Amino acid sequence: MKQVCMAAVTVFAATAATAETVSFDTDVPGSLPLAWQEGVTGRGAARWAVAQDESAPSKPNVLRQSGVGSFPWCVRRGTAIENGFVEVKFKALAGSEDQAGGVVWRWKDGDNYYVARANALENNVSLYYTQGGRRITIKYVDVPVPPKTWHTLRVEFSGKRVRVALNGKTYIDLEDARIAGPGAVGLWTKADSVTAFDDFSFGSAK
Repeated sequence: MKQVCMAAVTVFAATAATAETVSFDTDVPGSLPLAWQEGVTGRGAARWAVAQDESAPSKPNVLRQSGVGSFPWCVRRGTAIENGFVEVKFKALAGSEDQAGGVVWRWKDGDNYYVARANALENNVSLYYTQGGRRITIKYVDVPVPPKTWHTLRVEFSGKRVRVALNGKTYIDLEDARIAGPGAVGLWTKADSVTAFDDFSFGSAK
């Protein structure tokens, strides 16, 4: 798997003690990438696999989710971040019920974590916490999210503070203390969303 140190691009990220980007470009198409774990919160089955995509921000590969489940997730094993950031480029490809792309952090297990996502059918960005397998809304913001277009979703988190940005603009900035302590970081979709992801970046703050 290709891993590249990522330069800080915001004041928050400049405090990062460690940071890396995963591009999936050295992974075998058709398989789950190494060092990743997949699953679903609720019912259904996740299907995360590397795929070739000529439109990828960093060619040739992306990570695509095409299974159908309540909330499919895919986390990077071995990560344990309490304060830091997570960022990904995503493209909503299809889905009649939903077309969502999201990131998770402070992931304890498949039933307990934070998630932020953008939705191309609803045209919004939202922040949730998942506890005991129940996804609970913290905040929604209406934002244009054109389908079949690459977007950048970024979350910065430190203590209770959470900031969610889409394409470089912050839409959610608040405090929430429901999920505390370190946890894994990863990716997330909903229902029948078919979503491509690329350039997954994450880091810990000093």
